[in-house]
Amino acid sequence: MTINVYVLIQVEEGEPWFIADRISNIEGVKTTHIVTGQYDIIAFAELNDLHELKDLIKKIHQVEGVRHTQTAVCIP
Repeated sequence: MTINVYVLIQVEEGEPWFIADRISNIEGVKTTHIVTGQYDIIAFAELNDLHELKDLIKKIHQVEGVRHTQTAVCIP
């Protein structure tokens, strides 16, 4: 069963486009969008299991400039 998730991402001051581009290259991430509001980027990912979700969040936090994330798992 595929797990669909949205990851809302706050970044440090500056340009979020570079960070969104780096996140879009992480395995499982299908799209990234720069948005207004409390978060700067929303990433959508399709994963195979919860282990991949843990790895995804870890990889996103390793991207320079990422400050905070909030994950929303889609309920089928």
